[in-house]
Amino acid sequence: MYAIIETGGKQVKVEEGQAIYIEKLDAAEGDSVTFDQVLFVGGDNVKVGSPTVEGATVTAKVEKQGRQKKITVFKFKAKKNYRRKQGHRQPYTKVVIEKINA
Repeated sequence: MYAIIETGGKQVKVEEGQAIYIEKLDAAEGDSVTFDQVLFVGGDNVKVGSPTVEGATVTAKVEKQGRQKKITVFKFKAKKNYRRKQGHRQPYTKVVIEKINA
């Protein structure tokens, strides 16, 4: 059984026991979070939402809060002596899917 949920403006396909990295959530490590924006539930009986499946939820446990590897943003304009260097680390939340309630 799997589901497609929406979180952080992105759609993610999840299965029970799977660990996923999503946009940062305001939850502490060890907390349980519930996703109610379930767009699709697949498996033996398929449920398609319009736009979401009524009464379907996905529960997950927050395993870790962190920041991704640093990326370098370098802006440059030729012949104008314009250079800007900036770094960025995107925060994320690692969650483990516990239960898909459909």
